[in-house]
Amino acid sequence: MHHERIPKEEYAELADKFCPPKEFTPELWVKLAKEAGMRYMVLTTRHHDGFCLFDSKVSDFTSVKTKAKRDFVAEYVNACRKFGMKIGFYYSLLDWRFPAYFKGPEKDPEGFEQMVEQAHSQVKELMTNYGKIDYLFYDGEWIPGVPFNRDLINQGESPEIAKLWRSKELNRIVRELQPHIVINNRSGLAEDVDTPERFAIPSDKDRAWESCMTIGDNWGYVDREPAIKSVVQLIQYLVICASGGGNFLLNIGPDPDGSIRPEFIAILQEIGKWLEKNGESIYGSERVNRGFACHMAGMWWAPLGSVTAKGNVVYIHVFHWPKDGRITITGIKNEVLKAKILATKKEVKVEKMGEGKISISGLLKEPPDPYDTVIALELDGKPEVFDYREMSL
Repeated sequence: MHHERIPKEEYAELADKFCPPKEFTPELWVKLAKEAGMRYMVLTTRHHDGFCLFDSKVSDFTSVKTKAKRDFVAEYVNACRKFGMKIGFYYSLLDWRFPAYFKGPEKDPEGFEQMVEQAHSQVKELMTNYGKIDYLFYDGEWIPGVPFNRDLINQGESPEIAKLWRSKELNRIVRELQPHIVINNRSGLAEDVDTPERFAIPSDKDRAWESCMTIGDNWGYVDREPAIKSVVQLIQYLVICASGGGNFLLNIGPDPDGSIRPEFIAILQEIGKWLEKNGESIYGSERVNRGFACHMAGMWWAPLGSVTAKGNVVYIHVFHWPKDGRITITGIKNEVLKAKILATKKEVKVEKMGEGKISISGLLKEPPDPYDTVIALELDGKPEVFDYREMSL
């Protein structure tokens, strides 16, 4: 509607052609997410065009009041509860159907306030009508002509954006209705979780964060998706997130009939198989000090994204397997008590080669895992980083 400049009245007619998708079975979606090793899901309840996939008293532009006659949010929630999946809702604050959004609050204060009131009412509906909700993912907080910088929001600022959406008031009500909920940083306020989009860079050390990433180039359905990310790419993103103490939210656009295309299913199932053997290195992982560095076959191996940690165990994620069966790891100050291939439990030989430097040898010529072989190092305590500036050269 927005990008093609379709008049809202003309666009609204499409809702009367939106029949219940024949293949939409939310239980299959949840089962697939669990197969992929996911612990929570987030459904787009309403995007920027204002069409709700739930029953709303403040809008007729919903899946319940048009041809589908179905509350897809309710079906999704029921499926998540059936299989023990934590429940997230995506909700866009802005609504392109309001001319006041583009005019701005100064030129059309009454129209802008109507849009804000609609957002408040619908968020309250979502927080009231579906039982316990675990995560609220706002989006669409930006307003034309109003300064906007999520980096400032993450530092605890309360910019003009939050004032215009009345976000403090809204989020206070959300927490009253859902005391245990997690709220992201896209209402103009920092709240609980930062959400970098299409990249995976940890937030400030004191902030929780989650990278939201597309499996292809697009967020929604496209007939031909030429840039579908590989299993290796997605596992690497997952490891990067885990190494920074963050989560990985992977987006999939279903086909028009509600099904998930076979190539997406295959990718997710492969990630799930990898996690079955290597999930210990991901779930519950802690932020890794950037001082860890690995050198493999003379190539610099970036510490961020190659090492995860939990307690006194460091997990080395080997994306580039060495030809000579030897890996050199620098930066670990601790003594290494034991080392093993995580997936096979086979122990490997570790030698100390000087201050802050160890060698892992006796590895097979071919990687045990085609995507990411994980070597678990049990240390004599919490990981400590060796400071090479202390060495006398």
